[in-house]
Parts: sequence; C-alpha cells; structure tokens
Amino acid sequence: MDEETRAIRDRMLAGELYPGDHPGVNAELDRRQLVVQQLNAIPADRESERRVLLRSTLGGFGEGAYIRPPFYFDWGDAITIGAGTFINSNCTMLDCAPIILGRECLLASGVQLVAATHPIDPATRRAGWEYARPVTVGDGVWLGAGVVVCPGVEIGENTVVGAGAVVTKDLPAGVVAYGNPARVARSVGAADRVDPPRDL
Repeated sequence: MDEETRAIRDRMLAGELYPGDHPGVNAELDRRQLVVQQLNAIPADRESERRVLLRSTLGGFGEGAYIRPPFYFDWGDAITIGAGTFINSNCTMLDCAPIILGRECLLASGVQLVAATHPIDPATRRAGWEYARPVTVGDGVWLGAGVVVCPGVEIGENTVVGAGAVVTKDLPAGVVAYGNPARVARSVGAADRVDPPRDL
C-alpha cells in the first residue's frame, strides 16, 4: 500500500471523510478481494490452512474461533474476532472502521456487520465521499440469521438479536431484541436457563 493510500486508510479508521473513488484505495480493495476468494476456495478438509490465512489477514482471530465459508470482508485487518466465536456461512463484514467481536459469540448465516456509510448530504455523497463508524459486539452475543448491524452500533454482552433484525442503535447487555429497527423486547433472565443433559 503506497503512502497516499495508507493516509486515506488512516482517515477511514479514524471516522473521517475519505474519497471512496480514490484509485489507490480501490486497487488495494481489489487486492484484498483476491485474499477473500483464496480464503473461500480452501476445501473443508484443509481447515488448518484456512486458519493460517485468517490469522495473517484479520486484525485478530482468537483461539477456537471458527468461520464457516463463504465469508466476505472489505479490508480484513480491522476485524477482530474473539476466542471461541462461531460465524456461520455467508457473513459479511465491511470493515472500513474497526469491527470487534467478543469471545464466544454466535453469528448465524447471512449476518452483516457494516461499518461503512455515506453522508446524507447528496452533494457530498455524489462527489464520492464516504466515512465509517466502528461496530462492537460484546462477549456471548448471539445474532440470528440475516441480522444487519449498522455503522457505529455497540451490542452489549450476552444480548440476543432475533433473525432479520436491523440494529440501528446501541443495545444494552443481557437483553433480547428484534425487529426493524431492532427494539429491546425483554431482559435475559432465570426463565431462559436451560440445564444441558449430563449424559452427553
């Protein structure tokens, strides 16, 4: 990555406006997409090879974390995945700003974590300017199938988000939320406790 492209990438990570149509940025994104293709082409019986590539590409990939392909991202290096987190197939992470997942999270198929966004102002947007806001998912969070987490959102520890929800605002720890936009329905409590069988 050349010096000018690196400076624009630093602007992205800092949440500042940057030119989305910059040739250096798009050339670097094309290079990163080759890595995405390579990652998704690794056969299931070569999981150790996939883990090596994930560790060298992502900003952090915790012990025991697992991503079922296909998996899509923009940059990769702004994604941190905590230990023991499971990500099911067809998940997408647009990491123009940091995307941080805690430990032991569950992401169902089709989840989208989107840090990238555009100005509402049409003149600025049509001129090609973009910006990004971090996405943070706390330890033990479960995101149901097709959940979309929007830029700048933080989800608290152990929260459950129902399938198809669009999370536009922060969610506190220990709640169940669903809908579009996602709203808190209730707290996670004693009635939710399930004791697993002891013979397995």
